[in-house]
Amino acid sequence: MTGSSGRTAAFAVWALSRALLLLWVSKVITPPGFDVTSDVSVIYHGWYDVLRSGTYPQSDVTWQYPPVAALAILSPALLPFLDYASAFFVLAFLCDALVLALLLYAGRGAARRTAGAWVWVAGVPLLGTTAYARYDVMVTAVAVAALLAGIRHPRLLGALAAFGALLKVWPALLLAGTARGRRTRLAWATAGGVALGLLVLCTAAAPGALAFLGFQRDRGTEVESLGALVFHVARQFGWQGRVELHYGSLEFLGPHVPLVSNLALVLSLAAFGWLLVWRLRARTFGVSTTADAAFTAVLLFTTTSRVISPQYMLWLVGLAAVCLVFRESRMVCPAALVLVATGVTQLEFPVGFGHVVNSDATGVTLMFVRNGLLVAASLMACARLWRETVRSTADGAPAAADVPAGAAPLSRAGSADTPASAP
Repeated sequence: MTGSSGRTAAFAVWALSRALLLLWVSKVITPPGFDVTSDVSVIYHGWYDVLRSGTYPQSDVTWQYPPVAALAILSPALLPFLDYASAFFVLAFLCDALVLALLLYAGRGAARRTAGAWVWVAGVPLLGTTAYARYDVMVTAVAVAALLAGIRHPRLLGALAAFGALLKVWPALLLAGTARGRRTRLAWATAGGVALGLLVLCTAAAPGALAFLGFQRDRGTEVESLGALVFHVARQFGWQGRVELHYGSLEFLGPHVPLVSNLALVLSLAAFGWLLVWRLRARTFGVSTTADAAFTAVLLFTTTSRVISPQYMLWLVGLAAVCLVFRESRMVCPAALVLVATGVTQLEFPVGFGHVVNSDATGVTLMFVRNGLLVAASLMACARLWRETVRSTADGAPAAADVPAGAAPLSRAGSADTPASAP
């Protein structure tokens, strides 16, 4: 399949699958499982009314998002001729289309491929209606744009990463793999400046901009998390705990839950420590390294999180798609595992969520499979990132960078200002 025909095929499959998604979220066709769109029509709409009154939802413990998230919640006002939920779904669809367009454009060229676009085309419908019933698709669009623009423009990468981080925190990890030297200084300094400016603006604009910090701190072990597997199994042996709605999600409450929650935080700290060691040891920065490192970092923090909400899979699909734009990326297998895990996620939420909450055989199996796939993808991504950026240097065989004619190649220290062409 030629590049042109591949892009045409990807667009055709995207259009058909997204038409089905829109029919699902609009309830023209009833999807399997329970309705997940109430978060938009009830919760988001309620926050919308509060935000329009001039304050953040600081008395609502389910408001656990950075202050710029208000823009996503208020965005349906851009389409006043539609009701709130319909406008939100249309905007989610447009962000989905933007990601596809970016990936198709970036996939052109001898050292690029359309595989990244296909990952996105397949990954979003694998998650089902959740993809359009949360604002994560908007955040993912910012992250994809940041990584692709950052190939040539580190300041733009920094600015978009900061904006994304104040939408939903995790895009801060996009900066983990920037090439050493001037590119890192430009990207990180810009990110710091933009983040500080946005925080000042948000706190001045409305009270309660930082209320989300306390609500996030108090969250426990959600039933879909890696740590929750302990209690899913313990329930089979008489563990005297329960599942309740707590801080906006269904969490385990009872004996030893705080211990497991703290251990999850320890795992996240260990993941951060590994990333720090990798950052200090890495010397070979190819054109895909920033995307590969971002994908690995988000995988680690998603897998070790006390909460692995279904929509988190959308972050991983978007980052995996960016990795696979580049032929030099070694993240093909981890990306494939993420796609399978995304499909299993739809089976556990919303299709089989009752089984998960009850910890029956079906629910426990689904959670072991989904979380096992995430653990495997994380370990594989870490090993491949280390091998390509640390061990290859020690062996005297640095990874090749996707450098067009006339552009300055990346050195082993990654200090070139313009390592590759922009998509």
